[in-house]
Order: sequence, then C-alpha cells, then structure tokens
Amino acid sequence: MRFLVAASAAALLAAGAFATTAQANQHGFYPQGYVGGDVMFWDLDPKGASSANDVGLRLRGGVQLNDYFAVEGHLGTGGSDTVQGVEAELDYLVGGFAKGILPISQEFRLYGLLGYSEVDFDFSPGGSARDDGFSYGAGAEFEVAPNLSVGADYIRYLDKSDANVDAASVGVRYQF
Repeated sequence: MRFLVAASAAALLAAGAFATTAQANQHGFYPQGYVGGDVMFWDLDPKGASSANDVGLRLRGGVQLNDYFAVEGHLGTGGSDTVQGVEAELDYLVGGFAKGILPISQEFRLYGLLGYSEVDFDFSPGGSARDDGFSYGAGAEFEVAPNLSVGADYIRYLDKSDANVDAASVGVRYQF
C-alpha cells in the first residue's frame, strides 16, 4: 500500500512540477503533466456470488513523456452495494500505470494501461478486505479544446482467483 500511495503521489507531484513549463508549451513539447477527474462505475465480482456495483469518483494524474508513452496514477473511492446480504463499500483504490498511447489524429487518442493496484472494500457487518495485484485496461480520449480532453476507459483493477474488481470511467483531463 505504501508503495502505491508513494507512486501515485510521485506521479501527481511530477505532473505539478511541469505545470509552469507546459503552460507556455502547446502540443509536441514534452514532458507534459496532466490531471483528471472521472465518474467511475465499479463492479466487485466475487467468484461464486452475485456481484456488487455502484458509482464512485476517481482522480488521476500523470506525466506524458512523448506522443506514445505516459506514467499515470489513480485514486478512487465511493459507492456501496449489497452482496449476499452484506453491504460492500469501496473505501479506496489506488494504482500506478504505464500508459501506451496510439494517436489516431491530433485530437483523438487510444491508450492501454498496465500497472499495479490496491483495492480496499469495507463490509458491514464483517470488516474489510484489501488486496493488490496486476492491473490492465484500455481507453480513448478526445481533445475538445486546447489542453482539455474528454475520455472513457475500462480497467480491471484486480484479477484474483476469489474476486475481480473492474471499473468503467468517463471524465475530463486537463493538460498543463
């Protein structure tokens, strides 16, 4: 957990460090920091039981190093649902990712994410469950104004033998 929090914080701080430099830069000058906010539709799918799903919020930030690669951190929380009579609430998810980017046009990009995440659910009654592991996903972004994009992605935050945690997110991204 400490590693993931530190990695996410480092990505966000690195993004902020480039803010003043990138203000003068437009497309094509790297590195470029960015931050974003998303509505996250998460799904907890325990093996052998019905799934729980709800809506939460996700913050993300990162540094795009060139047209094809970025590093990104995610921090999400919120939402609850009932699984077999037990209330499951997403306490937090945190992840660090390598982001491969495929520019389709100057305004439109596809991307893939590979990384590591930790997810914590609180159960009432019954305590909490925290797990971490390999994460992957894909998404797309469309630039609607200079430095402002809208996008959507789908990420498998956890892929374990006893449960999966997935999230589909839509939101905005501001590039410094």
